[in-house]
Amino acid sequence: MIATANHSHILEQIKNIPDPEIPVITIADLGILREVAFKDDEVEVFITPTYSGCPAMMAIEKQIIQVLKDEGFSKVKVHTVYSPVWTTDWLTAEAKEKLRAYGIAPPEISTSDKNALSLHPKKITCPRCGSSNSTRVSEFGSTACKALYKCNDCLEPFDYFKCH
Repeated sequence: MIATANHSHILEQIKNIPDPEIPVITIADLGILREVAFKDDEVEVFITPTYSGCPAMMAIEKQIIQVLKDEGFSKVKVHTVYSPVWTTDWLTAEAKEKLRAYGIAPPEISTSDKNALSLHPKKITCPRCGSSNSTRVSEFGSTACKALYKCNDCLEPFDYFKCH
């Protein structure tokens, strides 16, 4: 079966694929879904990893291919694009709120903010109680793109999605 190559239809099918590491946000929420193109009878999807060694990229690629094959596209190719480099500025506002609701503190500053002294502030707002009285426990949390913090008020540990 050969499906009709409709750009918006393909985007609708793949934009809601969840991130394997943080299932409450999608690849579109993350901003890693970059482009969909057609070359002859092949669908090409372009994705950008959140960092060069992200282990979730292979799972995301497989999900994209499976979703599109289920839609009838027999030739699907996923390209990993490293330039421009992904930045947390590509996270949608909806993604940041989903992270917060899930218990992960979203990035608090923009990487384009030239006045920011550090992309890793010392005090991060706790996604559970809203206090900024927090302490970094480890530069790395459950994944390399997150740091582990502890709220000094509610005493709960939480991940912070690091700016980069």
